Amino acid sequence: MRYNYALGWGWWGGLLTSFVGIAFIVLVVWAFVHAIGHHNYITNQTPLDIAKERYAKGEINKDQFMQIKKDLED
Repeated sequence: MRYNYALGWGWWGGLLTSFVGIAFIVLVVWAFVHAIGHHNYITNQTPLDIAKERYAKGEINKDQFMQIKKDLED
């Protein structure tokens, strides 16, 4: 007796099953790397370093950066 595990799709069913399995593994690895990469609980950054980074990314403008810098120096 011959069993057709691909539900009549021939080799396309096996290819599709392989693709879905690989996609699932890639998704799990991506989620793990993404979760680890965005939770840096231990950093050596000072508040001024963080302000510089935010200014470089465009999250704050020059006036806001200068105010933060002035506040931190006081």
